[in-house]
Amino acid sequence: MIDVKEATDKAKEHLTVFFPEAENVQLEEVELTKDKAHWLITLSYEGVSNSVASSLLVGKSVLYMIFPLDAKTGTVLSMKIRDIK
Repeated sequence: MIDVKEATDKAKEHLTVFFPEAENVQLEEVELTKDKAHWLITLSYEGVSNSVASSLLVGKSVLYMIFPLDAKTGTVLSMKIRDIK
């Protein structure tokens, strides 16, 4: 089983592969599921919003992504936008 540090590093690596322009990547949340099968890692970063109007008005914004990882192998299973309201 991978530890929390390794899970976080893998999530950060995955984020930067797909969003190389991401700046100020920060760890926000870490959770090991009750069955200990998955790590859920939430990262925030500064980037350009998908909304053209929002990007024009504020430039970069803080975006959040959640990465479920297989706790045994460390494989990133998905990358999803985390909506923070």
